[in-house]
Amino acid sequence: MARVIAGMSMSLDGFVEDADGSSAPLYEDFDVLAGSDYMKALQAETGAVLMGRRTFDMGGDPDSWADEGYEFQVPIVVVTHTPPAVPPKGTDRLSFTFVTDGVASAVTRAREAAGDRAVTVVGGADLNRQLLAAGLADELHVDVMPVLLGAGLPLFAGIGHHRLEKLGVDEVGVRTSLRFRVC
Repeated sequence: MARVIAGMSMSLDGFVEDADGSSAPLYEDFDVLAGSDYMKALQAETGAVLMGRRTFDMGGDPDSWADEGYEFQVPIVVVTHTPPAVPPKGTDRLSFTFVTDGVASAVTRAREAAGDRAVTVVGGADLNRQLLAAGLADELHVDVMPVLLGAGLPLFAGIGHHRLEKLGVDEVGVRTSLRFRVC
C-alpha cells in the first residue's frame, strides 16, 4: 500500500504563511529547489498527489499549469466540498479526481492511484492537520526555511501529541528538509 507523506515548507517558528497570508518567504529559493536532486527524488517516489481545494485554487486555471511543466506528472486527488463545474483537462499522465466525502476517502483514492509509489501532500496546512489527526499520514516531511515570520498560519496548531521517528535530514540550498515516520 502506498505510504502517505504529509508536510510542507514552514518558517523556523512554525508558520506556513505570514500574517498577510503569503507563503512567498518560504519559496524564495524555488528555482534552486525545482532542479535539485531532492526534488528529482521526490518526483520519482511520488505516484499521486493529494491536495486541498484551497491549494488547487491558488494555482489558477489548472489547464494552464497542469501540463508538462508541473513538477508532479501524476494523478492529483483534491479534497473538496464542491468540485469545479468544469473539470480540468489534465494530460495523459496527470489527471484530477475531486473527492467530496472526506479526507479518508481521498486518501484511499490517492493510494489506489499511486500504486506502489508514495502519495505526496502538496500544500495545505488544514489538510496536513486532518491527515495527522486522523492517523492517515505515514511520514511527515517538513522543509524548514531560515526565516522567522513571527505570526501567521501555524502548520501544527491543534493536532495533539504525535510521536515521530527521524528518518533523515537533507540540506537543499538554504532549506533544511526533515523526514520523520509517524508512529
